[in-house]
Amino acid sequence: MVSVGIKELKGKLSAYVDRVRQGEEIVVTDRGKEIAMVVPISRERNAVRHLVQARRAAWAGGKPGGMKGIKAKGKALSRTILEDRR
Repeated sequence: MVSVGIKELKGKLSAYVDRVRQGEEIVVTDRGKEIAMVVPISRERNAVRHLVQARRAAWAGGKPGGMKGIKAKGKALSRTILEDRR
């Protein structure tokens, strides 16, 4: 993993993007402090993007809301976990 300061990253952005394209991860620093990471897009994220573009899935960018209208028999999982912790 490579660390690069903001000034150098701005000056050589294309070169660093090429490195990320090859699978490398780049840590961005500001005055020696790590502040961000540039990583390749995962296959899973790319697959989701393609599904959304093909209108086979919808995503507004937020967290999933969970499954509504589905009921399970028995105690709630959260209650089981709390009882197990006692």
